[in-house]
Formats: sequence, C-alpha cells, structure tokens
Amino acid sequence: MLVMRGIVKQFPGVRALDGVDLDVRAGEVHCLLGQNGAGKSTLIKVLAGVHRPDEGTIEFNGAPVSPGSPNDAIRLGFATIYQELDLVDGLSVAENIFLGHEHARLGFVRRAAGNRGAREVLARLGHPEIRPSAEVGRLSPAAKQVVSMARALSHDARLIIMDEPSAALAHDEVANLFRIIRELTAQGVAVVYISHRLEEIREIGDRVTVLKDGRTVAVGLPARDTPTSQIVSLMTGRNVEYVFPPRASRRPGDEVLRVEDLTSPGAFAGVTLSVRAGEIVGLAGLVGSGRSEILEAVYGARPATGQVVLAGERLRRGGVVRAVRRGMGLAPEERKAQALLLDQSVTANITLGSLPEFARFGWIDRARERAEATRLVEALDIRPPAPERPIKTLSGGNQQKAVLARWLLGGRKLLLLDEPTRGVDVGARADLYAVIRGLAEQGIGVLLVSSEVPEVLGLADRVLVLREGSVIHQGAAEDLDEHRVLDMIMEGRAA
Repeated sequence: MLVMRGIVKQFPGVRALDGVDLDVRAGEVHCLLGQNGAGKSTLIKVLAGVHRPDEGTIEFNGAPVSPGSPNDAIRLGFATIYQELDLVDGLSVAENIFLGHEHARLGFVRRAAGNRGAREVLARLGHPEIRPSAEVGRLSPAAKQVVSMARALSHDARLIIMDEPSAALAHDEVANLFRIIRELTAQGVAVVYISHRLEEIREIGDRVTVLKDGRTVAVGLPARDTPTSQIVSLMTGRNVEYVFPPRASRRPGDEVLRVEDLTSPGAFAGVTLSVRAGEIVGLAGLVGSGRSEILEAVYGARPATGQVVLAGERLRRGGVVRAVRRGMGLAPEERKAQALLLDQSVTANITLGSLPEFARFGWIDRARERAEATRLVEALDIRPPAPERPIKTLSGGNQQKAVLARWLLGGRKLLLLDEPTRGVDVGARADLYAVIRGLAEQGIGVLLVSSEVPEVLGLADRVLVLREGSVIHQGAAEDLDEHRVLDMIMEGRAA
C-alpha cells in the first residue's frame, strides 16, 4: 500500500532523515521502532504533510504522492494520532472529532448531527460513556487519547499512524485499543504503530522497521519471531538489557515527606504515606486510581485536605512556591501542557526552577546558566546536544529528559516523578533508571508513579497499591511481583 524510498529531511544543523525506506502492506500493523532522535517523528510528519522531504519518493497504492499539507494527507487517506495529542481543550468532544470536516448545511454547523456522529465513533471505540458535548480540556489523559483516535476514525482513512497510542491507557483500555486495531486491519486498513513497549510489538505487530540516527537499519522484520535482543541491538547499536540498578545497600535516612489522611474529593481519600531520604516509593494502580492526583496534591497544585509535611515543615494547601523553595520538585505526566515552555530553549527549560541560583544583583549570569544546562544535556544524553535549540523541536523522550534535568539543579530533598519514562525509548530508559537511583543514593527521596508495574517494582524500595482512590496495600517492592500487584488492582483486595 505504501512505499517510501530514500527519504531525506534536513533541518538547520541536523539531518533528521538520511535516506529512510519504509513499506507498509494493506491490512497489517507495521511497527516503527527507534530511540528518541532516531527520526520516527520526522518520518511520520512527512507522511502527515507537516514536512516536505528534501529527497526521496512516496507511492501510495502504486501511484506517486507528495502530501504538501495535513489536508493533502487526509484527502489521500492518511490519518495521524500523535503522541502529544493535538486537541483543542476549549471545544467539545464532538467539535474536536469533526474539526475541519464539520457536519454543516448552508454554512451552519449541525451540532445534533455532529453529536450523533461522535456517539457512533466513540461506541465503535468501546467508550460510549464519553459525552460528545463534554469539554475536552476537562477529560482525563486516557479519555483525550480516545477522542484523538475517534478523530482519526472519523475520516475514511486507509493508513492510520499511531504514535505511542497506549502511553496514557490502562491495561483494559490497551486491550480495547488492540481490538479496534484488529478490526481496522481486517478491513484492509494499514496501521503504522510506534511504541517503546516491546511487549506490545509482539502482541499487535506483524512486521517491524527500525530506525537509528535517521537511517533505516532493518525493514520488515517479523514482529513475533525477531528476538528482543536483536531489536534492541539494532535500535541502540549495542546490547542493552532490561536491568534495573541495584537497590541501595544502606538503610534510608530521616523522613523527608509525611502525608496524613490526604483527601481530594472525586480523586482519592484518606491517603497516608511517607518517604525517607534515599528511598524510592512507588504508586501502582490503573489510570483513574488517583496516582497522579496524589502527586499534584502533595505538590500543592490540587486542592486537598489533610497534612503534607516536608522535611519537618507542614506545607499549607496550594503552596507550590513554598514546596519548591523547601526542596520539592515535580515532573508531571503531561509535559507539554504542565512542564515546558515550548518556544523557549532547552537551557531556559532546564534552569526554570533554579533561576535564583544564577542571579547576581538581580541579573541572570547567562554564561553560568548555559554551562550548567550543557553539563546536564551531556549527562542525560539529550539529543540533539544543542542547549539553545527550542525545546519544541526535540522528540518527546528528549523533552522528558529536560524536565528531569530541571530538578537535578539545586538541593532537592524530594522528587515527585509522574510517568518519568513515558515516551522514552529502551536505550534511554536504562540511563533514566540509573539517574533516578543515583539521586536516591545522594539522599533524595523519590515518590514515583508509573503505568508499568514492572517499572514500579524494579525501581521502588516500597510500593503502595491504589484502587479507586484508596491505598489497598503497602509493602516492600521485593516482596511483590507483577501478577500479585495486578490481582490486587483488578480485584480490589490486598494479596
């Protein structure tokens, strides 16, 4: 169905694509893999009509095509679901689904027809509970992902590109996503699927293409039969094992965080927990269990009752500034909406939380600021290594690294990490795991949220299991395994 040959895309100072090849068959799930910065996002933006290639050819159903705009791509039958969802928060669900091809007559939008169409496509996706009239900005990340998928399905797409579609979804929602993908491919629709979760590739993929440094290093490998070690080696250029850093041999220090009976109506209730210096505490639970909301309340960004005590000092409610000044940092789940200044440089985003440290007599010492940012860019292997580059030009994984780098500056006592490896490739994950464990070794307390239970168990010293806003189990991570945790989450009882 789709044949791309020798695709080249050059940006100032960067050759993002250097002769990439890709072929996709009708009715297959073709998985596109590669580390952050390998060129995946640029390639799908070429298909989506966002970028014009400098060299190379594209054929669709045997005919040469050249999508010069997103509208061109849609008319050709290409639909793209981006990792960072391109939804308009102030519009309704139905308005987002049919944005650009509204139900209209005589120049007037027919809202009732739009709502009916939205209900039909949402039901097809297995989410009839999402109201077409609901404001998208008030939906959960998982519900927003569903709306973005519904938008793609509202077009008569023959090729659907999915960039990390499961990143914000719970286990049952991922199963529903795979059901929809199988229905689409059975109808002859081709799916280009991008994910850093290699176990998903085994389950849903048919063939695999691997990119590295803007080049194609493998085309059309069988997804289920190719060894993981081979895929990882192709992606990274070296052998990488899924090995978490060893836990600290020494005992944790004094308590840096104590939360007593923390309650936020509609999100969670009666949460009590503690984190000690040098300890990593993980929160495990499904999307909607209250994990992220607990971190927001501890940080002071969400109204809640109860007590939050940081290093012996009780923090008043809503005291984000005080929390930061006292040594707390948050890396939120939605990095673009909640953590980044997209038009600013990588340097500006890294130093944002520590500007007073670079000030003399009211002026920022820019040379020192750049030097510190450059050091962290190198330490975390942020690609490309260009601290003055606008952060919006980086891949999602590299943006996430910059958010984490922000809190490596200054004397932090406690870090709140919400999905710290979301959208981060397998090679970079090992680096981030080492950084997080290294921070704990320095005496920093870490409160961690992740949708991936193995990640929580592999990184954390202690684990709290959440279900429907309540803590149903607390215990040492080494005493748990993935199956026991999932049993607790699904059945609502402690093991």
